[in-house]
Amino acid sequence: MSAKPDALEMQPCGPLHGEVEIPGSKSYTNRALLIAALASGTSALRHPLHSDDTRYMAEALRELGIGVGDSGKTITVEGRGGEFPNRKAKLFVGNSGTTIRFLTAGLCAGEGEFVLDGIDRMRQRPIQDLLDGLRQLGGNIITLNGDGCPPVRVLAQGLSGGDCLIPGTRSSQYFSAILMAAPLAKHTCTIRVEGDLVSKPYIDMTIDVMNRFGVSVRNNNYESFEVAGRQGYSAQDYLIEPDATNASYYWGAAAISGGSVKVLGLTRDSAQGDIEFVDVLARMGCELDEDEDGIRVTGHSLKGGEFDLGNMPDTAQTLAVVALFAEGRTTITNIGNLRIKETDRISALVTELSKLGAAIEEGKDYLAVEPGGLHGAEIETYEDHRMAMSLALAGIRVPNVVILDPGCTAKTYPEYFEDMARLGLGNSTV
Repeated sequence: MSAKPDALEMQPCGPLHGEVEIPGSKSYTNRALLIAALASGTSALRHPLHSDDTRYMAEALRELGIGVGDSGKTITVEGRGGEFPNRKAKLFVGNSGTTIRFLTAGLCAGEGEFVLDGIDRMRQRPIQDLLDGLRQLGGNIITLNGDGCPPVRVLAQGLSGGDCLIPGTRSSQYFSAILMAAPLAKHTCTIRVEGDLVSKPYIDMTIDVMNRFGVSVRNNNYESFEVAGRQGYSAQDYLIEPDATNASYYWGAAAISGGSVKVLGLTRDSAQGDIEFVDVLARMGCELDEDEDGIRVTGHSLKGGEFDLGNMPDTAQTLAVVALFAEGRTTITNIGNLRIKETDRISALVTELSKLGAAIEEGKDYLAVEPGGLHGAEIETYEDHRMAMSLALAGIRVPNVVILDPGCTAKTYPEYFEDMARLGLGNSTV
């Protein structure tokens, strides 16, 4: 695909109507890639996402000696039953949080010496809770700069198992990472949650993929998880469903434009927590139409409200932009973990939404939006794909909205602006 321009100006449009097919889920793809590599035999992952994050995971697995083939529609992974043929490697993961967290745990279950590193922003993203949890299970692992952030060095000699305790308030990815590695431990692993666990649906997704590859997990009401050791994964033919977070932009576009958009391939059966974003839009005044083929959102007059997004924090940016066009104040709560994502997303939203003319209030774990007299602006994206995709929606109704560094969407959705243009939200190079 050709390189993205430095900036795109969105072209205001009328109501958007149509049906869209979107790429596979990043969360499912990266989980399936790692688990397939840990499994015995060759797995076929169908309808995977092709993006920066998934390429970092696939390339890291190749560097470790795992055979990974890609025909476009299917990725094949030659699992080695928990062994990595190359026992010494330096792995670069860009700014992919799932890749560094999942691989760090997976490598601890094997043998060898490995260093994992990324871009400057990755070196600011905390990983200490994960390292502490792995150490309690027998992992030998440190951060090279001693600050609890990457780069990370793993001196892997397998995991013994036992009990570990991890704070639940910062990131569910720490738990997902340990869960996926736990079946390879010598003994049963019990992973205990300190405090409340954020983003529980992402744990459900992890357990769902583990189950599909033949491993069972006991979930004790999200207070602890038990995984028997020496289980082993079995290779599978696995279909990856569309990404519900990316679907939120199309549903949000319908809400903002007063149009009607159906995302194909996603239903209530999905374990992705972000599927519940349609219920938020319904509370704001949208109409929902659901069947076995997908979910349609039809936009009507929007009203604000208070919404707890603890189970779907990655939709907060979408909701914040929809709130620009709602009557009254919209408060988005329980999103504190957004501060340790690709950027501090709460702070970034305050800055960029204010540029558009909205009045914004922030707290440690909440954001409030008061619509104002909206006007165009150049929007910084902070190398954060979700800032670019969500803020672009403001351009449906506001002239002169310019998205800087639109190419950052390659992290999870390289064709986003082309697909949105096909629906009706055009853009032009600045």
